[in-house]
Amino acid sequence: MDALLFYIDDIRFSERDVQLRLPFRFGAATLESCPEVFVRVRLRFTDGSSMQGCAAEMMVPKWFDKNPGLTNDENIQQLRDALLAARTAYCADKAPKTAWQHFAHNYKPLLSAGLQAGLNPLVASYGPALLDRAIFDALCLKLNASFAASMSANAAGIDFHGYALADDLLDFDLQRFLSLQKPHMHIAARHTVGLLDAIHEADKPANAPNDGLPCSVESAIARYGHHHFKIKLCGDTQADLNRLVAIHSVTQAHAQLITLDGNEQYANAAVFADFFSQLTSMPKLAGLVAKTAFVEQPIRRDQALTQDVHALAQRIPLLVDESDATLDAFVQAKALGYTGVSSKSCKGFYKSIINAARCANWNTQPSTVGKNYFLSGEDLTMQAGIGVQQDMALVSWLGLRHVERNGHHYVNGMMAASAAEQQAALLAHSALYERSFDVVRLRIKGGEISTASLQCVGFGTGQSGAHVSWDKMRSVY
Repeated sequence: MDALLFYIDDIRFSERDVQLRLPFRFGAATLESCPEVFVRVRLRFTDGSSMQGCAAEMMVPKWFDKNPGLTNDENIQQLRDALLAARTAYCADKAPKTAWQHFAHNYKPLLSAGLQAGLNPLVASYGPALLDRAIFDALCLKLNASFAASMSANAAGIDFHGYALADDLLDFDLQRFLSLQKPHMHIAARHTVGLLDAIHEADKPANAPNDGLPCSVESAIARYGHHHFKIKLCGDTQADLNRLVAIHSVTQAHAQLITLDGNEQYANAAVFADFFSQLTSMPKLAGLVAKTAFVEQPIRRDQALTQDVHALAQRIPLLVDESDATLDAFVQAKALGYTGVSSKSCKGFYKSIINAARCANWNTQPSTVGKNYFLSGEDLTMQAGIGVQQDMALVSWLGLRHVERNGHHYVNGMMAASAAEQQAALLAHSALYERSFDVVRLRIKGGEISTASLQCVGFGTGQSGAHVSWDKMRSVY
């Protein structure tokens, strides 16, 4: 499959508000509502034809930029600024390019412009991350092929030569790596346990929603059959240990795998090492420790890539997340002892592919014998609809066996979408969604999510526009 050349004729953004049914606390931030942005792009191919593609993502405040001096509204405006900057850059390309070339040509200039505008690399990357997904959706629709088929055939035209974006992979057989990826049809949902979440059903607050959906870890297990869990840590050792004991009492009979998310709450490696020593010395938590696969970003981002963590990583694999802000961040993290990196759609699907290729490359090198470099699917309250569909299509193709999912727990399904949009999504993806309590929502049975319908044409969309009620958005720009 040849990589097609095209121009980008138009890009439009739309927003709608999403209200959380349960407050979600991560680190020092608590999320109760949030806009979701939808992107439409129109490509014009060199044969004169055109095609529209789309993408969507929550605009979560206090994750991309945790500066306490910024309000939530200012955080959200940063993300809008990143989207607008990416639109200007991508539409300014006057020569036809492949999907990869549009990304690679603009990557460094957008990061540089973002820094000048006060946007850190995670914020600046948000714009191209959404545009690239919408662009690849349009490309897949033009080719009448699925994301998996298109990516395995390198329809994006990914080529590391000439851009200095991933020079460590110049000698890597990328074409073979892409061609060998086979999507999994079922992926375990790794259930997020937020810092405000009730553990036992009896612990749920008096003002918990009476919508028939779970309001505690205990009831979430009963409804969805979860056997994979991601537990947020607050950075207070005693509080975290007490909470882990309570969580373990509920999950121990079900858990097959657990991950811990430090959410940048530890000042340095020594502080986290002390917490981990206390954790591993508690007999009542031995079962939880035995099932813990890795710890995600325990050290705050301004320190994480300055401290050697080899000694700590000998005790538990460490994954870099918020500090994975640029395409070379995982290479830097590897030198310090990290072996894992997150796949997050908001950071860009090309980054996920590059880092997956790095893991495959490093795991075959004699110098890394005894280590296992890995990619893990992590969530950012991804919502049912285009967002979930594209992220699931990506992690399925990458071969991941589990992915953190939390949007279905903290938000009442597709409640923010029109009835027509909900019904269209259900008809198009009957194994991915279900209707319950009058709302279409993600379907999780036995702790697993089906990705079979995401092998449709497009980037998990099935058709141009992805059944979205675009005329119902509150904001279009």
